[in-house]
Amino acid sequence: PDDTAYALPKKGSGTQEIATTMAFVRLLKDLLRSKDFGHRIVPIIPDEARTFGMDAYFPSAKIYNPNGQHYTSVDRELLLAYKESPQGQIVHVGINEAGALAAFTAAGTSYATHGEPLIPIYLFYSMFGFQRTGDAQWAAGDQMARGFIMGATAGRTTLTGEGLQHADGHSHLLAATNPATVSYDPAYGYEIAHIMRSGLERMYGGNHEDPNVMYYITLYNEPMVMPAEPENVDVDGIVRGIHRISVGEGEGPRAQLFASGVGLPWALEAQQLLKNDWGVIADVWSVTSWTELRRDGLAADEHNFLHPEEEPRTAYLTQKLQGAEGPVVAVSDFMHAVQDQIRPWVPQRFATLGADGFGFSDTRAAARRFFKIDGPSIVVRTLQSLAEDGVVDRSLAAQAIQKYSLHDVNAGTSGNAGGES
Repeated sequence: PDDTAYALPKKGSGTQEIATTMAFVRLLKDLLRSKDFGHRIVPIIPDEARTFGMDAYFPSAKIYNPNGQHYTSVDRELLLAYKESPQGQIVHVGINEAGALAAFTAAGTSYATHGEPLIPIYLFYSMFGFQRTGDAQWAAGDQMARGFIMGATAGRTTLTGEGLQHADGHSHLLAATNPATVSYDPAYGYEIAHIMRSGLERMYGGNHEDPNVMYYITLYNEPMVMPAEPENVDVDGIVRGIHRISVGEGEGPRAQLFASGVGLPWALEAQQLLKNDWGVIADVWSVTSWTELRRDGLAADEHNFLHPEEEPRTAYLTQKLQGAEGPVVAVSDFMHAVQDQIRPWVPQRFATLGADGFGFSDTRAAARRFFKIDGPSIVVRTLQSLAEDGVVDRSLAAQAIQKYSLHDVNAGTSGNAGGES
């Protein structure tokens, strides 16, 4: 299919503030309209369609019910009221994660069991995925199911105020244990579009040696600046796991900041703070998949292990970092261990920041200060790494801790300070 089916942001059209969940829902709405394959898409909703804005699908795609709709819905006066039909596309199973995953497996294996390729797209709160139905997803992989698993309200700090129910800082680690799962943590709408395009081509294009996979893509309910797709964007990097989105300009000590998902704004904030307050020039990289970078590195290591007589193969991440100056600091809204997956293939000094431990029910900014993953925390860790390399004085890190009040968990400045959205 051509790009128009993917609602790719127009190049150079400016920016807007939007959550990646809404960016995905808009993209999916356009995919459903595709004349080529829109009728094969099976949206699966195990919980709250309106939370994700998926009620926009009700009037056109309709909810599947083999017996039609024989009740008067409580939302009948709304423009986007429930509409059930024997021809409906949406599988709306209620609060039933196990049933939704069963529907995903049935649709995802229909290409083999019925000779009818279907594209299940299962959207859920990320904590209700691999944590609650991980064994069922393993069974789906065993049955060679194909489709998209969209973990919304992802991350440890993005849905504050609900205790631990949505404090997901580990689903990417759980997903990494499933060999049939290809995991991504995108930050921008155009990244989601390219990842889904690649996934559709791999699973249904008929040209990939291993099409029997499921794509796990984490989404966020937190509005953030959503830039248009840049000219000459590194599509290969987006799909393989990393691309540089901002090159630091100026003279001074240099560093590399890695971030994924909702963590990218913190890295961009840190880039500005490092330059303005400490004279450090940093590049910012969007890591769309820590796990895929690790798998590529392991594949390179295995090739070198089995073919010592050949020219050593270099991991994709190592290739990307050739010529990149300074230490690397990696951050996300997930545990340190998610970022630590790529450590062996980073040739520079490598440090991680992550949200380990149970959730912290407060504002997003305070939670990020508590976990030390916000912009100022990235600055301090970068200064420490530069000091360890002998590039800056060790006293700078202590000065930065004092300047940004890092000892005060209520002094967070990064991110949306609101609660749920």
